[in-house]
Amino acid sequence: MVKFSTAEARGKLGIIIQKAAVEKERIILTRRGKELAALVPMEDMRFLEELEDRLDLEEARAALAEAKANPERPIPWEKLKAELGL
Repeated sequence: MVKFSTAEARGKLGIIIQKAAVEKERIILTRRGKELAALVPMEDMRFLEELEDRLDLEEARAALAEAKANPERPIPWEKLKAELGL
């Protein structure tokens, strides 16, 4: 992984994009030595989004299974709002 300060990145944006897009490198941008952001190849970004979607789906399925396993009926949102004074 390559690191560039934000000041350095301003003058080398084309090179940095080339490294990420063509050379498939992950770039870390820093400011005062602290990591701020990353520039990654689109393949990495798509993979991360797909992974996030799968995790969300697993969590939704688990929540649905938990709700189905719970014999108590859920409290309607309007009733809960009224009870909380919202």
